[in-house]
Amino acid sequence: MPATDGIRPSPWSVRLFGGWVRELSPPTLRADLLAGLLGAVLVLPQGIAFATLAGLPPQYGLATAILPCIVAALFGSSRHVMSGPTNANSLALFAMLAPLAAAGSPAYIELALAVTLLVGAMQWLIGMLKLGSVANFISPAALLGFTTGAALLIAVHALKDGLGLTDIASHGAGGVLLAVWQQLGSVRPGALLIAALTLGVAVAVRRIAPRWPAMLVGLAAGTAAASALPALGLDAVRRVGAIPAPWPTWHVPQVDPAALPELLGLAFALTIVALAQSISIAKVVAARAGQRIDANREFVGQGLSNLVGGLSSSYVSCGSLNRSLPNLEAGARTPLAAVFSALWLAALVVASAPLLALIPLAAIAGLLWLVAASLLELPRWRQLRLLSRGEFGIALATLAATLTLRLEVAILLGSLLSLGAYLQRTARPAMRTMGFDSTAPNRPFVVLDGHPAALPECPQLKLLRMEGAVYFGAAQHVSDTLHALREPAQAPRHLLVMSKSMNFIDPAGAQVWDEELRARRAIGGDLHFHRPRPPVLALWERSGFLDALGRDHIHADKQHAIARIVPRLDPQICAQCRVRVFAECDRQPGAALAPDI
Repeated sequence: MPATDGIRPSPWSVRLFGGWVRELSPPTLRADLLAGLLGAVLVLPQGIAFATLAGLPPQYGLATAILPCIVAALFGSSRHVMSGPTNANSLALFAMLAPLAAAGSPAYIELALAVTLLVGAMQWLIGMLKLGSVANFISPAALLGFTTGAALLIAVHALKDGLGLTDIASHGAGGVLLAVWQQLGSVRPGALLIAALTLGVAVAVRRIAPRWPAMLVGLAAGTAAASALPALGLDAVRRVGAIPAPWPTWHVPQVDPAALPELLGLAFALTIVALAQSISIAKVVAARAGQRIDANREFVGQGLSNLVGGLSSSYVSCGSLNRSLPNLEAGARTPLAAVFSALWLAALVVASAPLLALIPLAAIAGLLWLVAASLLELPRWRQLRLLSRGEFGIALATLAATLTLRLEVAILLGSLLSLGAYLQRTARPAMRTMGFDSTAPNRPFVVLDGHPAALPECPQLKLLRMEGAVYFGAAQHVSDTLHALREPAQAPRHLLVMSKSMNFIDPAGAQVWDEELRARRAIGGDLHFHRPRPPVLALWERSGFLDALGRDHIHADKQHAIARIVPRLDPQICAQCRVRVFAECDRQPGAALAPDI
């Protein structure tokens, strides 16, 4: 839709921000303004809750939903993705930095800002170098295990505030659970009541009025109930307290240079996690909106948002699914909806600062339990178990690693397991024996294995369909299979490889076929190929294999290949053969023999 009513973008703005600026009009701006208000209402309680989860003061969560959200929207690829604080990033940041400094301390905050800067730099570099596909190497199974583990960690770490406990210093899930068990006698009923009430109201609102901001309503209910605890004879609960305005405070993080190598490792793992989340969310939203996503541009936008965030009192941000989908459903048309959301949020914080100070920490814990429950995705686990036990095992291993190891180790372990499973599958490409199940003139080729009605094979010519890549990981399997095919004394000495589905070979694969050619000719046979792909032919050309094979051994059609090969077979064997499975056998010696079929 072209720009109307006098809103005409300049060419430089189109190049800088994208084609959506051509669609700006008063109706579009009104739609984005209203959608932005919903986004601000949604992120208000989430920003506070996620900052607490990250071990940071609440204003850092709110700040992360303002300036980084604006930058990611304007310089990214998606029209509807809203960036800001997320549960997974918050938990990952806390788990990575907690062993290095006390959560919430000045040193911890400096480390969080420094890691955010490093993450932004890596994301920007990945986008600028057009390496956006790196996030594709995290399999859905690994992400499922990681997400479920993160959900359980969120629930465990929220127990402290949800139960009103104060003396829990452990950062590991096991240590927290042990400390909670030891302090069960110190649980404050008031805190548990507030957490349960907040959770119950939010769940009820989601079911009864899905369009309402359920988390905000639940938070309001919990805050109101906290004021009534003394009247019920229950102890008062701890509250958030005064929240400084989340305006950008420009500051270069100050960290010990000796800590940079470790921070780089943490930032790399967090970069992969954040990019995987962002691109997955962008794809989900784009599929619903009918929009195409440029992964590299999306990563550039995310990188710039974290670079700006690390310098302006914000921590690691990325796309948020539970704000992006409502943004789309609310009628947002351009990335300006995210810009308006950030501006609305700043206005809401300024207008309601005294009320925000009254929010009980137990109510935030109730919201975190709700977030954790929404991340469990039990139907996906059941589906994965039915579809693939291998992928189910990878998800379980990643889940266990998430609960017991550092999060960056868990996500890298899941990725390595996924890559290992892929290599294991591709290391045994299918090699299927082909033949016929009919003597009709137009009979098709069929796979003989498991085909009870198939005709016998020719005793001199083996037909083999090669499926998959013959690379260094698969070379031994292919070589062993080829050796087994020619090992029996009565095995066919000639081999026609239907190689249309052999989509790739490397030097190790080329060596396999070179050895097979020499072995076939050593026993008086030969090797032929049907329709090898151009990249395969190019490698054979460079390696000299094509000259050794002979270009007349490359065939463009299976029927013509057989027509050229059969006359080259041993006439003495043909004279005694009763199989005669090929039409060309009628012109070979012994044609008067009745076929043995």
